[in-house]
Amino acid sequence: MLVQGNCYNFTISEIFYQIWHSGQITYHHRWGLMSALMQDSLNQEEREAIDRLLHAVRRGWLRLVD
Repeated sequence: MLVQGNCYNFTISEIFYQIWHSGQITYHHRWGLMSALMQDSLNQEEREAIDRLLHAVRRGWLRLVD
């Protein structure tokens, strides 16, 4: 799924990579993920990727930043 945010278009897998690479979830990442979830057009793999990110935040492996 293509997620639109600001002037950029990213897929869920690109956002997932950016987050894991940096170790941080920015406001723009959160907004893009929220937007994708609200459109309700994600496949099972994309939903699982978002679930893994949320799990990593709960475990302290990723940080939320502004």
